[in-house]
Amino acid sequence: MHALVLGSAAGGGFPQWNCNCTLCARARRGDESLSTRTQSSVAVSDDGLSWILLNASPDIAQQVHDNPQLHPRGGGRDTPIRAVILLDAHLDHVAGLLSLREGPPLHLYCTPAVMDDLTHVLRIVPVLRSYCDVQWHPIPVGDGQTDATFAVAGCVDLCFHAIALEGKAPPYSPRRAARGTGDTIALDVVDRRSGRRLFYAPGLARVGPRELGWMRAADCVLADGTFWCEEEMPEAGLSRKTARDMGHLPQRDRLIDGALQRGMMTVLAGLPARHKLLVHINNTNPILDPDSPERRELERHGIEVAHDGMEIVL
Repeated sequence: MHALVLGSAAGGGFPQWNCNCTLCARARRGDESLSTRTQSSVAVSDDGLSWILLNASPDIAQQVHDNPQLHPRGGGRDTPIRAVILLDAHLDHVAGLLSLREGPPLHLYCTPAVMDDLTHVLRIVPVLRSYCDVQWHPIPVGDGQTDATFAVAGCVDLCFHAIALEGKAPPYSPRRAARGTGDTIALDVVDRRSGRRLFYAPGLARVGPRELGWMRAADCVLADGTFWCEEEMPEAGLSRKTARDMGHLPQRDRLIDGALQRGMMTVLAGLPARHKLLVHINNTNPILDPDSPERRELERHGIEVAHDGMEIVL
């Protein structure tokens, strides 16, 4: 199995176009120690030739340009992208669908909750259908169903397992304040030939026993790396919202209602996976600086920070 990190930043990318935080300002001034990053997306393949997108970033055109694995190979029009699997309906994970309108029929895999938002609220799907055929393949998670196994034509040696997560629907969704099932999923991707497993969860609000079990079984974990600490945005003077308010588990341990909750760094440090990586990294997160004490702390725990163009072969 091949996993290609197309984009490693959270919404807005890095540097973010309207942000003048310390890290964005340094990157904009040309600090060579800071790598620019596009918005979060990963592609997976069973042979390195046919690829499936896990989320469609607004930066998908740039990501295809930057990764020759996704370039057309023959004929007047061609793409090795066989399908798109959406893990949620947030703008930074779905807006890139509009850039795929010139291609062949778009095979879209997502839960009914996500499809409902994209059809009736954001209305990306009706717009797309004015340009190309959109074929929806439902992932049956929701209404009490918390997981589902499915396959994708074009990558027959990969088996996908969707796992419902505690997460928030997008701000535009009428379900934003509700606690439903199917708004956010993680993916467990298994190579049928080798048995190797990839766990991908760019949006993870908490890690309970169920999520931890899936993560422990994986050879590679690509997990939510949005924030370093709970109060990161308020402390930077950029927002009143905490990591919890935005549906993300920070790297550092935090107190929730007087109880200590393990952060992502503690969770990942205890996993047996060969590859443990953080992805979907916000522009305020100090781990973007390779010389920061926060990055060194991650490295001491055997945790990597994913970067655009990183390819992992399992």
